[in-house]
Amino acid sequence: MPLTFFTPGPAQLYPTFEQHLQTFVSGQLGSISHRSQQYRDLHKFTVDQLRILLNVPDTHQIMFLGSASEAWERILFSCVELESFHLVNGSFSKKFCEYSSALNKYAHKFEKPMGEGFTADEIEVPEYAELICVTHNETSSGVQMPVSEIHKLKQKNPDKFIAVDIVSSAPYPDLDYNLIDTAFFSVQKAFGLPAGLGVWIVSEKCLEKAKQIKNQYSIGAHNDLPTLWKNALNNETPATPNVMAIYLLGKIAEDFNKIGVGNIRKATEEKAALIYDFIEKTAGFSSFVKEPQNRSQTVVVANVEAPAADIIKKIKEKGMVIGSGYGEFKGSQLRIANFPATSYDAVEKLVYELRNA
Repeated sequence: MPLTFFTPGPAQLYPTFEQHLQTFVSGQLGSISHRSQQYRDLHKFTVDQLRILLNVPDTHQIMFLGSASEAWERILFSCVELESFHLVNGSFSKKFCEYSSALNKYAHKFEKPMGEGFTADEIEVPEYAELICVTHNETSSGVQMPVSEIHKLKQKNPDKFIAVDIVSSAPYPDLDYNLIDTAFFSVQKAFGLPAGLGVWIVSEKCLEKAKQIKNQYSIGAHNDLPTLWKNALNNETPATPNVMAIYLLGKIAEDFNKIGVGNIRKATEEKAALIYDFIEKTAGFSSFVKEPQNRSQTVVVANVEAPAADIIKKIKEKGMVIGSGYGEFKGSQLRIANFPATSYDAVEKLVYELRNA
């Protein structure tokens, strides 16, 4: 029996993945030179589709890395000479902060317990912090910071760079890249692809900052921003890229564009409402994130009274896989991914089986 994955990453493969993979293989695209015109055309197609999907202006470049975690390091090298500032409310936002310290930057943080969110009004950015690091969707806890609050935070601090982690939410958040300096995601979550590719969206202002820092400090030797940018202008990458993942991402992004990102966002909200309604009305389940405006639309986290492992096992017997809680919450929570690859009917089936688990 084929399984349906409601796991928060790697997640369910998008329905057209296999078709696109077969086209890639039959076209022998895995053997083409990454310095060929054929590759440049493939690269440009993917970038163009992502620009349409995410409404990325020409002031920003879209570049490819090995993972979203690599983007943490690239951003900190490129945008921070001395001090960064981090909003921390879960494991992944905490790791972003830890990367800064590991690179010998001074990492300020405003930390809240897992399950709690932030508003722009309560955030005071330290005077000498050069970069504000925000996690739109904290995968570990199911907290989503409203896009309006992220925009407001930048408007309050126009002289600071702002970096937004959209790893487990893109393409759901409608970010205004006239305000957002840099954002990043990986493909194994909402884009329904196997892991192995990170996407980094970067402004020209970040590029200029990186060049300035490079005069005094290291900004990394592998895939530094000026080198990535120079190659991207020619629809290339500095080193041999993951051609298959870049090709597949372009085709999935094209599929999303045919549906329309507005329709994808609406469908995401409708499916999330179905899951939250079940959690709120069913004995033995409750929402981990108490404030409705902070509840993720793409990774729903539920407290459970029964052992999480028992529920996960019963659901798997019905042909569906859901995630456990993260870290200390592994035994007492469920994490349910709500990405475009799973339909409304699939979510209805999951809710039905959870009700009877």
